[in-house]
Amino acid sequence: MKLATRVGQVTPSLTLAISAKAKGMKNQGIDVCSFSAGEPDFDTPEPIKNAAKKALDQGKTKYGAAAGEPELRDAIARKLKRDNNLDYQRENVIVTNGGKHSLFNLMLALIETGDEVIIPAPYWLSYPEMVTLAGGKPVIIETTEASGYKITPEQLKGAITPKTKLFIFNSPSNPTGSVYNPEEIKVLAQVIVEADILVVADEIYEKILYEGNQHLSIGSINEEIFKRTLVSNGFAKSYAMTGWRLGYMAGSSEIIKAMTTIQSHSTSNVCTFAQYGAIEALEGDQSCVGEMLKAFAERRIFMLEQIRAIPQVSCPTPYGAFYIFVDISQTGMKSLEFCDTLLESQQVATIPGIAFGADQCIRLSYATDLNTIEKGMKRLTNFIQSIC
Repeated sequence: MKLATRVGQVTPSLTLAISAKAKGMKNQGIDVCSFSAGEPDFDTPEPIKNAAKKALDQGKTKYGAAAGEPELRDAIARKLKRDNNLDYQRENVIVTNGGKHSLFNLMLALIETGDEVIIPAPYWLSYPEMVTLAGGKPVIIETTEASGYKITPEQLKGAITPKTKLFIFNSPSNPTGSVYNPEEIKVLAQVIVEADILVVADEIYEKILYEGNQHLSIGSINEEIFKRTLVSNGFAKSYAMTGWRLGYMAGSSEIIKAMTTIQSHSTSNVCTFAQYGAIEALEGDQSCVGEMLKAFAERRIFMLEQIRAIPQVSCPTPYGAFYIFVDISQTGMKSLEFCDTLLESQQVATIPGIAFGADQCIRLSYATDLNTIEKGMKRLTNFIQSIC
């Protein structure tokens, strides 16, 4: 049996693979400190769970509209107006099986063979794979620790060609935690408008910000960039709903309609009763977000202090999400070897930077409890001292 060529053009998710390996070791009774998963360690807030339970009791268990329950699409449109100053209506919104699914649908609806998609590196590992599966060409722009791993307008302008169709913009960023300030976003928007390309803003970490940083949706700057913007978001990170698989995309009705057509032939609607939990997440009490953010902020400070006490490694200060991107180049090891050896010898799970286009780095997630972070950082320190 010969598999389709497209299968060989992409690689399996390293983050999911390493997280699964760490969980498997834990199930065997091994004391693993996992900094691998991009998943809050909190339970989904009770009001959200109760809304889904109520929907179950009301018989919300049937097929639904492929684009999502009308009530949820309306709630998302209200959220985008309230929080992001983006003027969308129901027909501009599709509900998907997670934020990842919204981006995958977009690539299938938009990208054709030969189309170029600009992706700053380090990048979330699925971006280039999605582009490749859609027949497009990922155009990777390298950034540096010195720049806070942020792309400049000059770099963006220099990467644009007549084949460029889309720019993927992720702030706050996975894996680096970098956050673009309003002025940086405005100049990138100007380049996008002048080149007349599209931008998809992955805003899944928009509510996880530190030290007074504020989120600005790139599409809110003016009408010209708004017309060229698509917004991808979801419920996993801000509301600890990773397993619910609920995401969405907002944009032009033409593109959303095309994505809905694709979704109608793949997954159909998202789990019906779960969508009522999502409505509660958007329109209910938001104190749960602040409580989780407070815990993340405390963990972030502790982990940063521990990393900066190790002379052989370095990292920029992350101002969003719940990751620290650590440069390990002084250890003389590449990221995959480093992570494999660390997991086997010290039982500490991290993600190799090669998955994100930066083989000299590793990603640590502090979406876990302080006791695990303290114990794991001691092991990481011992490991680095033993090899340097």
